[in-house]
Amino acid sequence: MRVDYLIVGAGFTGATLAERIASQLDKKVLVVDRRFHIGGNAYDEYDENGVLVHRYGPHIFHTSSKKVWDYLSRFTEWRPYYHRVRAVVEGKEIPLPFSLASLRKLFSERLADKLEEKLLAQFGYGSRVPILRLKEVQDEDLRFLADYVYRNVFEGYTLKQWGLRPEDLSPSVTGRVPILVSYDERYFQDPYQAMPREGYTVLFRRMLQHPNIRLLLGVDWREVEGEVRFDRLIFTGPIDEFFGYLHGPLPYRSLRFRFKHHPRPWFQEVGTVNYPNEHPFTRITEFKHLTGQAYLPHTAVVYEYPEAYEPGRNEPYYPVPREENEERLRLYQKEAEKLKTVLFAGRLGDYRYYNMDQAVARALKVFEEVARG
Repeated sequence: MRVDYLIVGAGFTGATLAERIASQLDKKVLVVDRRFHIGGNAYDEYDENGVLVHRYGPHIFHTSSKKVWDYLSRFTEWRPYYHRVRAVVEGKEIPLPFSLASLRKLFSERLADKLEEKLLAQFGYGSRVPILRLKEVQDEDLRFLADYVYRNVFEGYTLKQWGLRPEDLSPSVTGRVPILVSYDERYFQDPYQAMPREGYTVLFRRMLQHPNIRLLLGVDWREVEGEVRFDRLIFTGPIDEFFGYLHGPLPYRSLRFRFKHHPRPWFQEVGTVNYPNEHPFTRITEFKHLTGQAYLPHTAVVYEYPEAYEPGRNEPYYPVPREENEERLRLYQKEAEKLKTVLFAGRLGDYRYYNMDQAVARALKVFEEVARG
């Protein structure tokens, strides 16, 4: 077989690049994925009871990029959806991110008034304050709030999710779960928030249906490398794996999922409930909130159990952002620079904690570089 581009990985990064190269450059593309489906971790399918479930955990689409939104809108209609998350703290369900509404759920009216007044004076309404930054303020009452939220909301969840304390992670992670100085109970505040009306797998199928694109699923790319002639390779898998762990493995976190069916219309009031302190799992997500399948008389949920990544046993979901890992990554990036016909991109190829929209934005940028030659 002869193609212009071999793309390894059929997730958001690989699919976006395949579609752009095939449709805009009129090049032949072969997309290879060792899984037996397209969509990467965003893959969804109907379970035996007709609920559309996300097999690799919940994927909620949100973005502030009109460019990304407009691009994906070519392949799907959208169902407006604002994700809402709660956390169980001292037996009470409170809104996340921790906000002024959360104050009202946990503290007396007098204390909540006092803390709200100080948050507004210090940061202003609508601010998103990273918890580690709040711990550094001088005000005694705000320090109390920071310590409380850190201990009851942030620390336990981070230890379960990452196997590390918050201080041992990059600020790019700790800044993702701020205190929100407002009464907005949406988990995200991006201007574009929605779910693909027919699901992610249908979206990917439309992206990859161009006649210049061929798919090969259920095989490792190295199994076909000698049988496929290509000009350029785009690799979206783990960069350390590509180089045979030459400089040692880069650490990732993985997840284990337990799906459960319930013969009743609803299981919980919001899409996701976090358990930062109790139970070995981190959160429970109910898919009907995400998919809009309110008409079904039964429901399905998934429990998420973080665990260490072990090649061959589970999937690498999250690069672990720490300075020592960045040093090792730079060694692999130097190896990559020596390869004139290979490009690396995506969460695993770049070793970056991308959201879905960030993965698409990165792929669109890489395509611009490819198009310029």
